[in-house]
Amino acid sequence: MSRILLLGGTTEAAALALALADAGRDAVYSYAGAVASPRAQPLPVRTGGFGGAGGMVRWCRDHRVAAIIDATHPFAAQISRNACQAAQVLGLPLLALERAAWQPQPGDHWIRVADMAAAARALIGDRVFLAIGRGELAAFQGLSQHLLLRLVDPPETPPLPGAEWVVARGPFRMQDDLALLRDHRITCVVSKNSGGSGAYAKIAAARALRLPVVMVDRPAIPRREVAETPEQAMGWIARHVPSDAKRGV
Repeated sequence: MSRILLLGGTTEAAALALALADAGRDAVYSYAGAVASPRAQPLPVRTGGFGGAGGMVRWCRDHRVAAIIDATHPFAAQISRNACQAAQVLGLPLLALERAAWQPQPGDHWIRVADMAAAARALIGDRVFLAIGRGELAAFQGLSQHLLLRLVDPPETPPLPGAEWVVARGPFRMQDDLALLRDHRITCVVSKNSGGSGAYAKIAAARALRLPVVMVDRPAIPRREVAETPEQAMGWIARHVPSDAKRGV
């Protein structure tokens, strides 16, 4: 038994999926289903939730999973907690492929907060760029500020009453984010501390324009082994998961 469950949705997950496919590893890529048109992957794909930790346990048993790689977004806390619980119940090795968090640089003006509710109380000025996706917008309802959202998919209904939005998929370029912040006369940026390079442009652009950034810290996840790169993850896999099966579901 050597099948790997790869919980994906990030740039790092896509890179690891390619490495697993190139190595002929038996792996399944799992999308949460939050994006309408996810990128194609070189591995068999499943889409949607598992039904909590118990559902993940059942899926792993049914599909003879030998290891779990959690390469989800650093703010996908619930599925990461479910993965920790499922791995513990099944006695499976678990690795988190997690990009390093951003650190403030000279010229940054960060206001660090613990969650979105605190972020909504920390806004500065009257034109705010909410660079947080659509999953946690409820905390910003009813505010007097003009809010600009950036979404991966066009919304079927307004994601936040009164807000303006643009549709774009990263990675983003600094010059584009500079233009976005200038064109919309943004006074404050709200961001999750996602890490990585694909979404960093807004942080660099805010620094260049001397704008404050309300930076939401990462949620707490149970302790687990962590790799920061796909290469490190492949080394971990080589040590923990025998390669003795053909790829496929």
